[in-house]
Amino acid sequence: MKQKYPIDEHLKVPVNGTTLDLRIRGTNTNNPVVLFLHGGPGICDRHFVLRDQAPLADVCTLVCLDQRGSGKSYTREQGKREMSVDQVVEDARIVVEFLCDKFRKDKIYLVGHSYGSFLGVLLCQRYPKHIAAYVGLGQLADGPENERISYEFVWNEAQKRGDAKAIADLTRIGAPVHGFYKSLDDLTVQRNYMTKFGGAAHGESESIFTSMVLPVLRSPEYTLFDLIRYANGAYYNLRQLWESVIACEFMKTVRSLDMPVFITQGKFDRNTPPELAKAWLDALDAPKKEWIWFENSAHSPIREESARWNEVFREKVLSC
Repeated sequence: MKQKYPIDEHLKVPVNGTTLDLRIRGTNTNNPVVLFLHGGPGICDRHFVLRDQAPLADVCTLVCLDQRGSGKSYTREQGKREMSVDQVVEDARIVVEFLCDKFRKDKIYLVGHSYGSFLGVLLCQRYPKHIAAYVGLGQLADGPENERISYEFVWNEAQKRGDAKAIADLTRIGAPVHGFYKSLDDLTVQRNYMTKFGGAAHGESESIFTSMVLPVLRSPEYTLFDLIRYANGAYYNLRQLWESVIACEFMKTVRSLDMPVFITQGKFDRNTPPELAKAWLDALDAPKKEWIWFENSAHSPIREESARWNEVFREKVLSC
């Protein structure tokens, strides 16, 4: 039987000339509020969060935001406009303030996954006032190095496995130069092999379709019309924002944050190689910081080891 929640809302919030879609679930308005920033750009994950973080709904209110031009927040009108990372961060600031007002909180908790971890760090740096603590996973820290290491991983795996098609495809697209492939189609080729070779989900040989598309198709959170918007939004976001994402160099631009910082990182992540985020966290000045390894995960410990991730969030983050 499907569990019922006292707080189970689907909101449309006007923000900076567009409308953002929020999904909220919890049991008590007195509980802390947690905002999840999805990755991509443009790859919404409420269907995963509402399933895998459901045990946390007893102790905090879960909030999933479909960012500007993503998922349920995508519109044809938005798809015709230019969009910037600065806009998306500003949107998130307004959503944080909206949640503080709605639930009468001074601060909320912030979780950023993959591209969402890039946004999350920028939000914490620019607007720390209402952030109680930041949790990153699949943490982006250095875009050019990220792409270099990720390409080397798939190239070495293709050689080791004797995968002739992969070797031919990777030779054709070539290694990224300063983080950039010759086209976004080439980036997709690399990400498909990275996923196939277990760099996205540890021990699993998947494709982007099976790991990202199928779960959305099977989710009750999205209608058929939403799925069309989801696909359009993912492509739109990638075209608009990828250049800014790969320019990320937090070792140079984010040397301190004013709230506790927790990085929950999968040991086998080759989408956002953990050695880069670890070096950044080691150098970061923060009132409290902690690196937490997930030994049986790659890019998404929040899903791959959800029970342990929830325990870490409950015992370490909420008590900081």
